[in-house]
Amino acid sequence: MSLHSQQTNEHHIATVPPQHPVGGAVIDAQGREIPITEGMIQQACEKLEKACIGKPASE
Repeated sequence: MSLHSQQTNEHHIATVPPQHPVGGAVIDAQGREIPITEGMIQQACEKLEKACIGKPASE
């Protein structure tokens, strides 16, 4: 059996504290760079999910 045929479905999921920067930033109205945090991403996803509930998927 070759190495190419040996595959695993294991995925490593890194968890970070909610206020830990995750590698991006936004610029506020005063031109300041605000690091994007895990908590900001989670909050945005929750808002998006709530906004999409009950709406039909477009085809």
